[in-house]
Amino acid sequence: MKHTLFVIAKLFMTALALVIAYQAYRGYQRHGTQLMLYVALGFALIGLGGLLEGVLFELLQVSIFQAGLVAALVAAAGMLSILYALYAPNP
Repeated sequence: MKHTLFVIAKLFMTALALVIAYQAYRGYQRHGTQLMLYVALGFALIGLGGLLEGVLFELLQVSIFQAGLVAALVAAAGMLSILYALYAPNP
C-alpha cells in the first residue's frame, strides 16, 4: 500500500467512531432513551464512511472521487442521525 499513513489515520478514525457508537448504545441500554440509538447509529455511519472510502479506493480500485463521494454521503447520513437525536423531542 502506498498510502500507509492515510490508511492508519482512517482506521484510527473508524475505531474512535465505533467506540463512541458503542458507548452511545450502552447509554441507550442503561437509560432506555431511544434517541441514544440515533446517536449510536450516527457515529457508526461516520466511522463506516471513512472505512468504506479506503476499501473502495484501495481494494476495489474505484476512483478517489467516487470513493470520497460515497464516504461523504454515508458520513452525512450519520450526521443527520445525530442531528435528529439532538433536535427531536424527548419522549
